[in-house]
Parts: sequence; structure tokens; C-alpha cells
Amino acid sequence: MDIYKVELKDMRADSCRYEYELEDAFFEAIEAPEIQKGHLHVQLDVKKGIGVYHLSFHTEGVVTVPCDRCLDDMDIDVDTDNWLDVKLGADYLDEETCITVPEEEGYIDVAWFLYEFIELSLPMKHVHAPGECNPQMMGALNEHLSHMAGDDDFEATEAEEEPENGNLTEREDGQPTDPRWDALKSILNNNNK
Repeated sequence: MDIYKVELKDMRADSCRYEYELEDAFFEAIEAPEIQKGHLHVQLDVKKGIGVYHLSFHTEGVVTVPCDRCLDDMDIDVDTDNWLDVKLGADYLDEETCITVPEEEGYIDVAWFLYEFIELSLPMKHVHAPGECNPQMMGALNEHLSHMAGDDDFEATEAEEEPENGNLTEREDGQPTDPRWDALKSILNNNNK
């Protein structure tokens, strides 16, 4: 993982470029919580400014993550540009706009930043396109959902939770209601008038 340590203090030119190939071993080495596999190319340009180093990352490739619906692996394309400002100081400090690294060390380890930039570029929901999820898992999921929504056991469970001293009343559609909810609804209706 030493290749991800970018030398700043002893940087000879005003700018330099690093290129990385991120494979499955990278995600294993940093113990990535979300992404376990991938193949990405990263281009990192470092420019020396007055008292600050500007790091510009361009990342392209594909990562493999589990589908939120069926849990099978799915590939997601990544194409992202990110920036990071770094300065040298007495201690490590992670501020919103700038990272300070100890001057005595003189470098920044960008491995975790690379991972975070990739993860933040992914959509919130990871789901296959319609019809591409694992059919066995989808069958089990649909069976479970239909069981929860309309099964007699589900209705019996609700009826068991009624108060011992109260009787259920019926709504207009014939479904039972709990009198405690009716009391709360009447309070709400009075407040809306």
C-alpha cells in the first residue's frame, strides 16, 4: 500500500502525475465495507501552490457491489472527478476544505480517499435493471411479501394485539379498527376544524 503515499515535502517539480490501477486486492487491503471488487484506473495530478498542494483525481472503471434487492453481485460504472487540498503542518487535521498532514512525514496516503471518492460516486440504491435479479431470490421475496400482506395468519396476529378490555369496531369497508386509534383520530379531526 506504500504506492498510495504521495510525497509532498520532497516534491521536486511544481506538478507531477501518478497513475493507479485499482483491482480486487486494493479493496481487500483497505477492508472496504461496501465494495469488494473492481477494476479502475485513477489519474492523480498534484500541483504545488503557495503553502498548499492541489490534488486532482480522475477515476474510471467498474466496481462490483451486492444488489440491494437480490444480493447477487452487480457491476456499476464509475467515472468521477474529485479534488483535495493538502498542506503541511504540525499534526494531522482533516478539515472540510483542506487536509493537514505532519510536515515531518511529508506525504499523504491517498488510499482511503480513493475509496471514498469511488463509493460517493455510486448511486444510493444498488439494484439490477428490471428482470435481471436472481429469479429464485425474487420468488422467495415475493412469496414473503404476499404472505405478510394478505395472509390469514397476519390478520390473526393483528387481532391478538387488541386491548383486552376493548372491542374492535368496524370501518366503513368492514375492516376492524382499534378504538384507541379512533380516539386519536377524533382528537386530530377536532384540531383541524
